[in-house]
Amino acid sequence: MRLQERHMEHIKAWQASGLTQGVYCQQQGLNVKTFSRWFRAYRLSKPSAKPLLMPVEIKPATTQAIESLWRRLPKGQALELPGNISPRWLAELLQCLG
Repeated sequence: MRLQERHMEHIKAWQASGLTQGVYCQQQGLNVKTFSRWFRAYRLSKPSAKPLLMPVEIKPATTQAIESLWRRLPKGQALELPGNISPRWLAELLQCLG
């Protein structure tokens, strides 16, 4: 029997056993690191059932009108801003206010 066939038999037996790799290897007299290497090679050799690429449709964002934005500041103050302000300006303002 070729070595790879033996690896596959152990991998299939382990999967059917419901045991952890460590327990299976201990029962079979296998080195757990070696078995993990066999299993990693087996996983990498299997074709992936999932597609590597998924089709994506990009749609323009829908904008909902926001009447106003509120921010409670650390010392209890409240800040109210109109909902149509620039996000960049708002980010700079919040960064300054810390």
